[in-house]
Amino acid sequence: MAVRAKKHLGQHFLKDETIAMKIADTLSYQGYKHVLEIGPGMGVLTKYLLKKKVTTHVIEIDRESVAYLKAHYLNLEPRIIEEDFLKYDLSQTFEKESFAVIGNFPYNISSQILFKTLELRHQIPEFSGMFQKEVAQRICSKEGSKVYGILSVLTQAFYDAEYCFTVPPTVFDPPPKVDSGVLFLKRKADYKLPCDESLFFKIVKAAFNQRRKTLRNSLKNFNLSQKLKANVIFGKRPEQLSVEAFIEMTSLIENDQN
Repeated sequence: MAVRAKKHLGQHFLKDETIAMKIADTLSYQGYKHVLEIGPGMGVLTKYLLKKKVTTHVIEIDRESVAYLKAHYLNLEPRIIEEDFLKYDLSQTFEKESFAVIGNFPYNISSQILFKTLELRHQIPEFSGMFQKEVAQRICSKEGSKVYGILSVLTQAFYDAEYCFTVPPTVFDPPPKVDSGVLFLKRKADYKLPCDESLFFKIVKAAFNQRRKTLRNSLKNFNLSQKLKANVIFGKRPEQLSVEAFIEMTSLIENDQN
């Protein structure tokens, strides 16, 4: 028996096998032994992951979906984590091992899933997922774009981001009201920033929270010295700065504070 989609969980079940296979094929499956699928539902993507030369784990909060997976994917049962991804301590499953993340994510928590991935970047070399199309495009956008923002800069500081393909509403049950987009993130070879990483996060968020202001004004709380404020970079708006420029600016502020 099929699982009923629950609105409060943001469930839209993918029913197109070709798209499920395409999503599974976005990962390289190299350099790690484990893959974690978030929100597998009835396993349309899971079945293609199970064919890959990695160990597939799934994390699912919906009891009905968990029961369905246990009934239809008997070999998967020991690796079904019945938890909320956002609250679950993944070291309980993976300890310090690397794992890739994949999934057809509920739109209402997709950004939070990405932020948790960034927190665990030392363990997640690859990430592939379905987002609302506009969010996927924002994550992959470059400076100068109107949609370039916090998600773009923080993600691209650590990962190379690629927008893979668009998915229409018709391939879901129930169909969402918007198009979806699949993106792929590959962690950079050198993903340690040459600046204080926690300060970098704070600066990027503060800058885009007042994106119409120049950085000189939006970063007032960082107590910039007069000399630093004179630097041309602080006369710009956040969407004008590349990821590298944000890293450079963080170093300038860090040195100014010491």
